[in-house]
Amino acid sequence: MSAVIASGAKQSRYRSPRSLRSLTMTSYRGRTSIAKKSLGQHFLTCQWVVDTLIKSAELSLSDTVLEIGPGTGILTRALAQHSKKVIAIEKDEGLARQLKEKLALGGIKNVEVIAGDILKIFPEILPAVDFKIVANIPYYLTGRLLRLIFEKEPRPKTVVLTIQKEVALRITAQPPDMNLLALSVQAFGKPKIIKTIPKECFSPKPKVESAIISISDISDKFFISNHISPDLFFRVARTAFSKKRKMLRHTLGAFNKTKSTARPQELSLEQWMRIINPPK
Repeated sequence: MSAVIASGAKQSRYRSPRSLRSLTMTSYRGRTSIAKKSLGQHFLTCQWVVDTLIKSAELSLSDTVLEIGPGTGILTRALAQHSKKVIAIEKDEGLARQLKEKLALGGIKNVEVIAGDILKIFPEILPAVDFKIVANIPYYLTGRLLRLIFEKEPRPKTVVLTIQKEVALRITAQPPDMNLLALSVQAFGKPKIIKTIPKECFSPKPKVESAIISISDISDKFFISNHISPDLFFRVARTAFSKKRKMLRHTLGAFNKTKSTARPQELSLEQWMRIINPPK
């Protein structure tokens, strides 16, 4: 089953990177923000993408937001306007320093900019209150970031990201095209592709298409209601997907004596639970 692409802002509304150059490649006090290939940086240039991210996150002025990779701050400023507090984590120390200065000059006081690698400082930097994640992340980060988000507590209430379209389709996959990433995300929340993004909405242009994806209703209710630990669930799933061409009776037969002739990509989340924790 293909992922449902929800209606959103018309794609034709995007502005060219040249018209928004001041937001992405600005000269600030004699310094120009240039994307670094080594960090996977692709700065947002389309305001409609920012607007769609904000709308999809359903932000309120009581929300705390974690932004990963704020870059030049086009999304950061919008998040600050629609939430109580923004914690922006930027690996590029130069960009982090410039962003702090620009926000201070703009009188924006509800943003905390932290220079650091999210993979190294997560979850220590997480707020003590409920929070949401809204970000235009480097694509190389997607898999590891999602694993961190769902493995560590506290978990965000909602996640809204711009990611590679191909990965978004993998996350929202359904049988018979399930995969370990889809299973991992869908066990904790409800993923949905909101909108595809043209390459022209980034500077520099990426080589692949992008998409906005939201993951809502994030919790561990699935595991609690089925009386099984996430560790056991994913240990079994990883074993099966490591040999996804084989029937489950061959890969998992020694685990629970299953006689299933299905292959791992053919099972829904609920069917996986019945395999791992069969009814008595």
